Amino acid sequence: MSKNTLAPIVLFVYNRPWHTQQTVKALQNNDLADKSKLYIFSDTAKNDAEVENVKKVRKYIKVIDGFKHITIIEREKNYGLANSIISGVTEIVNKYGKIIVLEDDLVTSKYFLSFMNGALEFYKDENKVISIHGYIYPIKNELPEAFFIKGADCWGWATWKRGWDIFEVDGRKLLDEVKDKNLKKKFDINGSYAYSKMLSEQVANRNDSWAIRWYASAFLKDKLTLYPGRSLVCNIGLDESGIHCGNTNSFDTVITNRPIKLVNIPVEENTFVLREIEKYFRMAKQNMIKRIFYKIIRGFL
Repeated sequence: MSKNTLAPIVLFVYNRPWHTQQTVKALQNNDLADKSKLYIFSDTAKNDAEVENVKKVRKYIKVIDGFKHITIIEREKNYGLANSIISGVTEIVNKYGKIIVLEDDLVTSKYFLSFMNGALEFYKDENKVISIHGYIYPIKNELPEAFFIKGADCWGWATWKRGWDIFEVDGRKLLDEVKDKNLKKKFDINGSYAYSKMLSEQVANRNDSWAIRWYASAFLKDKLTLYPGRSLVCNIGLDESGIHCGNTNSFDTVITNRPIKLVNIPVEENTFVLREIEKYFRMAKQNMIKRIFYKIIRGFL
């Protein structure tokens, strides 16, 4: 495989036909879409009430075009979001060595794939960097063109096999390590958001989030994720259409209409941006959106 081969795109869909269509249309409009392989994992309905919408989604994905090659994997049993993503990502990244991951409510800039593939190539030999992310919170202050934050994220992302290999499925091991190393405050971004509580609830089977385990796995290995200073992704699923989700526009972002430039930057956490994220989280609490954000990170959307 050529070192410059584009990463396969993996899209996870379920029971939201309109959201899926918006996600795919934006992806089709991406530079490099027609040169990229697309894998679509379709989970089956978990109950009778969801059968019809799952059928609509499956009918739609069978007529998608605009990509180099499209492979559809229809689950015969309901995996649930976490198991579907964990197993699907593992299968594809083990085959290709790198991967770009989207869910069915993420609308992307036309420069999303270019940024993902460019950064995957740029940092392929930098073991400190575990992943690339496409979304950034609607922070008011101007941010650098690109920057690193410790941990990993889940709204439009990419990684290598070497990165995904450190994913720890056992939340109890992760939680114990956070506690044993007295890292709770830093893990919670200076106490601005209760990631540790989310992880505790995953361990207690009160949520089944893969995302909190991905974040914790990267954080505890002292790995970094590259973010764009202008968002390449907008989540359109915060409209009560997802499981256990509410309705808010507090996380809406203006998707950039310019490419993100990849330049040499220090491979270390950007403390300025981290403080800005901390301020954003604290503002989110003050604006009474903590409940919605909690459900986002738990992986319900």
